Amino acid sequence: MVILFALLALLVLAVVVGANWYLWRRLFRDTTRGPGRVRRGGAVLIAGGWALAIGALVAERTGAPFWLQRTLAWPGFLWLALSIYLLLGVVAGEFVRPLLRRFLDRRAHTGRPTPGPTREPEQEREGEPEQEAVPEQDADPAAQGPQADRPAPAAQGSRAAQGSRAVQGDTPADRTDAEAGRPDAAAGLAGAPDGQAGAPGGRVEAAKSRSGVGGDETRGPSRRLFVSRVVGGAAAAVAVGTVGAGTYGVLRGPKVKRVTVPLAKLPRAAHGYRIAVVSDIHLGPVLGRGFAQKVVDTINGTQPDLIAVVGDLVDGSVKDLGPAAAPLARLRARHGSFFVTGNHEYFSGAAQWVEEVRRLGIDPLENERTELPWFDLAGVNDIAGQSEGQGPDFGKALGGRDTTRACVLLAHQPVQIHDAARHGVDLQLSGHTHGGQLFPGNLIAEAANPTLAGLDRYGDTQLYVSRGAGAWGPPTRVGAPSDITVIELASRQA
Repeated sequence: MVILFALLALLVLAVVVGANWYLWRRLFRDTTRGPGRVRRGGAVLIAGGWALAIGALVAERTGAPFWLQRTLAWPGFLWLALSIYLLLGVVAGEFVRPLLRRFLDRRAHTGRPTPGPTREPEQEREGEPEQEAVPEQDADPAAQGPQADRPAPAAQGSRAAQGSRAVQGDTPADRTDAEAGRPDAAAGLAGAPDGQAGAPGGRVEAAKSRSGVGGDETRGPSRRLFVSRVVGGAAAAVAVGTVGAGTYGVLRGPKVKRVTVPLAKLPRAAHGYRIAVVSDIHLGPVLGRGFAQKVVDTINGTQPDLIAVVGDLVDGSVKDLGPAAAPLARLRARHGSFFVTGNHEYFSGAAQWVEEVRRLGIDPLENERTELPWFDLAGVNDIAGQSEGQGPDFGKALGGRDTTRACVLLAHQPVQIHDAARHGVDLQLSGHTHGGQLFPGNLIAEAANPTLAGLDRYGDTQLYVSRGAGAWGPPTRVGAPSDITVIELASRQA
């Protein structure tokens, strides 16, 4: 078992390292001409972001000083969200890349101006920086040094051939004359037009011009480099915009969602009864007192008959987060506020938080129920409490009740619906999933839960799952907006 766990950890590590190397390559290596500050800065950015993210997770779980948690949480958790969408962006760019290159090639063939040169340097390959072209070996024999092989006088051919070389200024004598400043040789060299192959310097400049190095500074990047920059820049812009919008959506506060749920056993007098359901507030090093006040104001604005807080209220101790949770004392409902634990309460000290919410005027339901005027309200502990001997006990919460009365159950995780159905519950209210929080996390959350979000039915029992008011880890939501749901019970007798 230990070996299997170690292998799994190594596999995960290899995937993470490989994904980040690929991200660095596409965003920094392929968009630059060669090694330099940009590539080094990109490596520092990616490695540093993950160091902050891991540090934030470890600090939260180990109960590090709260100031340290807050210092690490914002940059670390935001990097987690940003890295997801940067990776998705560059992967999507693999499909755009060949299409853009084909488009540029077609424009080049039709004679229209295109960004970059009409042809790419031969040295350049996919994912490699441009390299300076080296002039041909015979472009300037003087640059070859004294060790260069030179043809013997007997092998130089006829006087006509020698005269041809003399005109081109390619003989040792001519080079010596020019270097010595002899007027006739200097005049002959100076008389050659710029860029003409008849002059040694001209042939070098022509070679540089052909390879896109040196003399042509205005040509811009090659098409391959241009495409990499366009795709990488677009991926980065979309990722930053997505995370920015998703973070703003969380910090702005949850919106109210209204759902009508008919219950067969609900008496006519209870028709229209309103339950405000809030879950997954996740007060912690990122979301604090100001966010809690927004949640309270939003709930109170709906004027509910009852408030149900269905778990994952906090990520931290009462000592650190007691002041952040203080606004919950101002929750107002005709029949009160009720609370059940979520899995994160057991990471934060569930017993102390049960006492704290009671002190704030919220009634904890620890595997127990209360009889309201028209239905029973029950609550069970979260599954995570089993490790502390405080897991859910449906028999204790629901046993011996009058089954002719409607029953509403508060249970943090949707997977508890099957036990609820066996005990004749009419409606279960849950959270936990966050609706996936960050697309494509909804695919994973949907596979792990019977219902991801919204209203569903399991036999005679209905299940409503809230997406939650806050966020865990990154204070960001993409494709899963936060909500506070007002459940309006409907009597079929009405």
